[in-house]
Amino acid sequence: MDTIAPIIPFAKVLLAFAVMLAGMRFKLSLGVSILTGGIVLGLLFGIAPMTIGQAGARALVGDKFLFLVAIVGLILMLSDALERSGQSKRLMDALAGYLTSPRLRLIFFPALIGLLPMPGGAVFSAPMVGTVSEDLHISSRDKALINYWFRHIWELGWPLYPGVILTVALADIPIGALISRTWPAIIFMLGAGWIFFLRPGVLKVDAHSSFARDTHRSPSRVLVQGLPLLVAIVGAVGLESLIPIMAPKVPFELGVITALIASVACIMVQNHLGRAFLIQVLTKKSLRDMLLVVASVFIFKEIMEAAQVVEAMARAAGGDAALFAASVFLPFLVGAIAGINVAFVGSTFPLLLGLLNTLGMQGQMIPYIVLASFAGFTGVMISPIHICFILTCQFFHTELAATWRRLVPPCLLFAFLGTMLFFLLQWMS
Repeated sequence: MDTIAPIIPFAKVLLAFAVMLAGMRFKLSLGVSILTGGIVLGLLFGIAPMTIGQAGARALVGDKFLFLVAIVGLILMLSDALERSGQSKRLMDALAGYLTSPRLRLIFFPALIGLLPMPGGAVFSAPMVGTVSEDLHISSRDKALINYWFRHIWELGWPLYPGVILTVALADIPIGALISRTWPAIIFMLGAGWIFFLRPGVLKVDAHSSFARDTHRSPSRVLVQGLPLLVAIVGAVGLESLIPIMAPKVPFELGVITALIASVACIMVQNHLGRAFLIQVLTKKSLRDMLLVVASVFIFKEIMEAAQVVEAMARAAGGDAALFAASVFLPFLVGAIAGINVAFVGSTFPLLLGLLNTLGMQGQMIPYIVLASFAGFTGVMISPIHICFILTCQFFHTELAATWRRLVPPCLLFAFLGTMLFFLLQWMS
C-alpha cells in the first residue's frame, strides 16, 4: 500500500484529464470539456459539490477573469471585422507588389494571416497560397505544409494570441516578460520552415512566376489598410509597457483593452460598420464558445486550489516527478489531443503555477512556463487532429498521413529548443 500511495494523487489528476480529453475527442466543446474535467477533479479529491459551486462563483467575479473576457472579446471582434469588411484582403493586395521572391510569396500570406488569432486561420490563407503557387509547379503536399507551418510561426511570441494572453493572466506577469523569453520560437519556426520545406533541393519552384509583377507599390495604401493592426499591436505593447512605469496601481490589462477598443473603432470607421455589425459579432457562436473556454479555465483553477491538488501531488511524489508531469507531459498531451494553445494553457498551467508556489520555486516560474509552452505547442503542431492541419490538407487534396510524417522532425527539434531554452533561463535566473 505504501508503494501505491504516492501515485494516487497523480492517478486522480490523470483520470480528470482523461475525462477532459475524452470530451474533446467526442466533440464536446473545449469549454465544456475543461469544466467537466475540473468538476471531476474536485470530486476525486473529496470536495463537496457545494464547495465546487462556490469556487466557480469566485472565479467568475475576479478582476483577472473580467479583464480577460474583455480582451478576448475585442480580439475576436477585430479579427471578424478585418475578415468581413474585406480589409485583410485589401491589405494583402496592397502588399503584393513588394513580394518578388517566389518563396517569399509562398510564406508571406500564411504568416500575415498568422498575425490574426482566428480559429482555423490556415484555411483563410490556403486559397492565397494556392493563387501565388499556380505557376510555380509545386506539389499539393508542399503547399499544405508551407501553409500550415508558416500560419503558426507567431503563436508563442505574439501579444494578441489568446494562449499568450491567458498565460500572462494566469501567471500575473506582463506580456513583455513572457514574449521576451519566447521570441526564439519565432526565429526557429522560420528557420525550420526554410530547412524542411522551402530550401532549394527540398522545394523546386519556377523563379519566373508572373504573380504581382505589375502590381503598383503604394506605402500609403499599405499603411491605411494595416492601420487597425498597427493600432492594436503597437498600442497594446506600448501601453502594457508604460502603465507599470507611469501608473503602477493601474492594471496593465487596461492598456491592452484600450488599444483594442481603438483598433476596433478604427476599422469600424474605415469600413462604415455600424450597430448591426456589433450585434452580429456579439451574438456569434464562436465568441460564446471562446468566452466559455475562458470561464472554464478560471473555474478549473479555483476548483484545483479548493481541492489542494497541488499540495497533494507535492507531498506524494516530491517536486521532480510532479514538475515533469505539469511542465512537459500534460501540456504536450493536451496540446496533441486538443490541437489548440488555449487548451493546454488553460488546463495545465494552473497546476504548474500552483506546484511552483507550493515548492517555493516562484523564482523559476518563467523558465517552467517557457518549457511548458514549448512542450504544449509541440503537441499542438504535431497533432493530427489540429483543425488547421485537417482543413489545409482537405483544401489541397493531399493525404493526411504522408503530410503529417514530414512535420515530425521539425516538431521534435522545436521541443529540443524549448528544453535548451529552459536550461538557459534557469542558468540566467
